[in-house]
Amino acid sequence: MATWLCVKQCGACCHLEPSDRPDLEDYLSAEELKLYLSMVGADGWCVNFDHGSRECQIYEKRPRFCRVEAKTFEEMFRVEPEELNDFAIECCREQIEGVYGDRSLEMLRFDQAVGI
Repeated sequence: MATWLCVKQCGACCHLEPSDRPDLEDYLSAEELKLYLSMVGADGWCVNFDHGSRECQIYEKRPRFCRVEAKTFEEMFRVEPEELNDFAIECCREQIEGVYGDRSLEMLRFDQAVGI
Protein backbone atom coordinates (compact mmCIF):
# COMPACT_ATOMS: atom_id res chain seq x y z
CA MET A 1 0.00 0.00 0.00
CA ALA A 2 1.23 3.47 -0.84
CA THR A 3 1.94 5.69 2.16
CA TRP A 4 1.99 9.47 1.85
CA LEU A 5 5.05 11.43 2.83
CA CYS A 6 6.49 14.78 1.92
CA VAL A 7 9.40 14.49 -0.48
CA LYS A 8 12.05 17.03 0.37
CA GLN A 9 13.14 19.51 -2.27
CA CYS A 10 9.99 19.10 -4.34
CA GLY A 11 8.14 22.29 -3.48
CA ALA A 12 5.18 21.73 -5.80
CA CYS A 13 2.80 22.65 -2.99
CA CYS A 14 4.64 25.98 -2.65
CA HIS A 15 3.32 27.06 -6.03
CA LEU A 16 0.37 29.00 -4.64
CA GLU A 17 -1.02 30.64 -7.78
CA PRO A 18 -4.59 31.61 -6.74
CA SER A 19 -5.99 31.15 -10.25
CA ASP A 20 -5.04 27.46 -9.95
CA ARG A 21 -7.13 27.25 -6.75
CA PRO A 22 -10.43 29.08 -7.38
CA ASP A 23 -12.07 27.44 -4.36
CA LEU A 24 -9.75 28.95 -1.72
CA GLU A 25 -12.65 30.75 -0.06
CA ASP A 26 -14.41 27.40 0.41
CA TYR A 27 -11.81 26.07 2.83
CA LEU A 28 -9.85 29.04 4.18
CA SER A 29 -11.18 31.50 6.73
CA ALA A 30 -11.10 35.19 5.77
CA GLU A 31 -7.96 35.62 7.88
CA GLU A 32 -6.27 32.58 6.34
CA LEU A 33 -7.19 33.72 2.83
CA LYS A 34 -5.60 37.10 3.50
CA LEU A 35 -2.45 35.39 4.79
CA TYR A 36 -2.41 32.97 1.83
CA LEU A 37 -2.67 35.79 -0.69
CA SER A 38 0.07 37.75 1.10
CA MET A 39 2.37 34.75 0.66
CA VAL A 40 1.96 34.61 -3.14
CA GLY A 41 4.84 36.19 -5.02
CA ALA A 42 4.57 37.80 -8.45
CA ASP A 43 5.60 34.48 -10.04
CA GLY A 44 2.88 32.51 -8.22
CA TRP A 45 5.35 30.86 -5.84
CA CYS A 46 5.26 31.27 -2.07
CA VAL A 47 7.54 34.09 -0.98
CA ASN A 48 8.90 31.73 1.69
CA PHE A 49 10.02 29.10 -0.82
CA ASP A 50 13.76 29.19 -1.45
CA HIS A 51 14.22 28.22 -5.10
CA GLY A 52 17.93 27.50 -4.57
CA SER A 53 17.55 24.95 -1.81
CA ARG A 54 13.97 24.09 -2.85
CA GLU A 55 12.86 24.27 0.76
CA CYS A 56 10.45 26.30 2.86
CA GLN A 57 12.15 29.02 4.86
CA ILE A 58 9.39 28.98 7.52
CA TYR A 59 8.73 25.22 7.61
CA GLU A 60 8.52 24.93 11.40
CA LYS A 61 6.24 27.98 11.61
CA ARG A 62 4.26 27.45 8.39
CA PRO A 63 0.52 28.18 8.49
CA ARG A 64 -2.13 25.54 9.11
CA PHE A 65 -3.07 25.38 5.42
CA CYS A 66 0.48 24.31 4.58
CA ARG A 67 0.34 21.28 6.87
CA VAL A 68 -0.76 17.77 5.94
CA GLU A 69 -2.34 16.79 9.24
CA ALA A 70 -5.49 14.80 9.92
CA LYS A 71 -7.24 17.52 11.94
CA THR A 72 -6.43 20.23 9.40
CA PHE A 73 -7.67 18.18 6.43
CA GLU A 74 -10.80 17.17 8.27
CA GLU A 75 -11.60 20.82 9.09
CA MET A 76 -10.64 22.25 5.71
CA PHE A 77 -11.73 19.55 3.27
CA ARG A 78 -14.02 17.25 5.33
CA VAL A 79 -11.56 14.39 4.81
CA GLU A 80 -11.89 11.71 7.46
CA PRO A 81 -8.56 10.77 9.11
CA GLU A 82 -8.67 7.27 7.62
CA GLU A 83 -8.98 8.82 4.14
CA LEU A 84 -6.10 11.27 4.57
CA ASN A 85 -3.36 9.04 3.17
CA ASP A 86 -5.05 8.44 -0.19
CA PHE A 87 -6.36 12.01 -0.40
CA ALA A 88 -2.90 13.50 0.30
CA ILE A 89 -1.25 11.25 -2.30
CA GLU A 90 -3.79 12.30 -4.92
CA CYS A 91 -3.44 15.99 -4.03
CA CYS A 92 0.34 15.82 -4.28
CA ARG A 93 0.25 13.97 -7.58
CA GLU A 94 -2.17 16.54 -9.05
CA GLN A 95 -0.06 19.44 -7.82
CA ILE A 96 3.23 17.93 -8.98
CA GLU A 97 1.74 17.20 -12.40
CA GLY A 98 0.39 20.76 -12.68
CA VAL A 99 3.66 22.38 -11.65
CA TYR A 100 6.31 20.05 -13.08
CA GLY A 101 4.51 17.58 -15.37
CA ASP A 102 3.40 13.96 -15.05
CA ARG A 103 6.76 12.60 -16.21
CA SER A 104 8.92 14.96 -14.20
CA LEU A 105 11.74 13.97 -11.88
CA GLU A 106 9.60 15.32 -9.02
CA MET A 107 6.75 12.96 -9.93
CA LEU A 108 9.09 10.00 -10.25
CA ARG A 109 10.69 10.80 -6.88
CA PHE A 110 7.29 11.19 -5.22
CA ASP A 111 5.87 7.96 -6.64
CA GLN A 112 8.99 6.07 -5.61
CA ALA A 113 8.95 7.55 -2.08
CA VAL A 114 5.30 6.74 -1.41
CA GLY A 115 5.44 3.31 -3.03
CA ILE A 116 3.42 3.77 -6.20
